[in-house]
Amino acid sequence: MKATPRRAAIVALLLTALLAGALNGCGSSAESSSATAGSGSGSGEVVVSAAASLKRALTRYGEQFGRGTVRFSFAGSDALAAQIRQGVKPDVFAAADVELPDRLFAEGLVERPVRFATNELVLAVPAAGGAISSVEDLVRDGTTLAVGAAGVPVGAYARTVLDRLPATQRQAILANVRSSEPDVAGIVGKLTQGAVDAGFVYSSDVEGAGGRLKAIELPDRLEPTVEYGVAVVKGARNREGARRFVDGLLEGTGAAALRDTGFGPPAGP
Repeated sequence: MKATPRRAAIVALLLTALLAGALNGCGSSAESSSATAGSGSGSGEVVVSAAASLKRALTRYGEQFGRGTVRFSFAGSDALAAQIRQGVKPDVFAAADVELPDRLFAEGLVERPVRFATNELVLAVPAAGGAISSVEDLVRDGTTLAVGAAGVPVGAYARTVLDRLPATQRQAILANVRSSEPDVAGIVGKLTQGAVDAGFVYSSDVEGAGGRLKAIELPDRLEPTVEYGVAVVKGARNREGARRFVDGLLEGTGAAALRDTGFGPPAGP
């Protein structure tokens, strides 16, 4: 049967609505997963956009969350914040810094953020070993280094470290950067694939690499303060579930999952 103009218009509208719904659920660069637990008061799906470094901890928490299904979108914190600015509305936004949630709060896009975890930036190298044993070794000719992109928290933390070095040493290290990644998962991937000699990641990422990586701690004078912030997104479809999810990160199964996967407690207000 030949389609009438009216029928063709209806089909086009339906396809547009379906596509918009899919894009609203997850950005194209994000990695999605879900976890289901028992139902209860405030049950239903909770949609969480979270920093890639939180994947192991939050997936574990999601499996134990007693208020329904949790659907995750993991990516660089800056990319997830940009999605929220563009109109994507997860229920919860969890970032690998406190600046991005604070900015979204100032813009009226999220409720007041809270700090829920800390981490430690380290220099990671393949567990098999190599010539890198300190930051000073990164200046050697032929050394290859992976860092986070400038707008990503892990990239900003790495640049804080480099900015605390003498200018000549900093410039020599920057000349050896071979990969600038959109999130910490990309840096871990380059390291485990043997594509680079070293990379700046979080200690929790080394712990979660299954013995494939080794962490080199940074001197106190170079180490940045790594804090994580979380907020309920304004206009969230499941506001009650979102608040319960955030509460669990501060005290409960979420806090336990963070501790078990290498994160520290929040530093304070």
